[in-house]
Amino acid sequence: MTVAEIKKRLRAIEAELADLKKQGERIRSSLKRGWRRIMGSFSGDKLHAKAMELGRKYRSAQRPKRKKR
Repeated sequence: MTVAEIKKRLRAIEAELADLKKQGERIRSSLKRGWRRIMGSFSGDKLHAKAMELGRKYRSAQRPKRKKR
């Protein structure tokens, strides 16, 4: 491989790396905003409220019972 070919290949690799870095930044920024898009979307949803109630009851049932003195 000649020096010119190596330089050409290196430029191509550097350009591809720059593109990958930009993609990574876009993905990271969308993940940070992701929870904000769904926040409040279950507000007033009876099925969601029921699921949360059942979850609380299940977790409560899994806790050890206190011994009476």
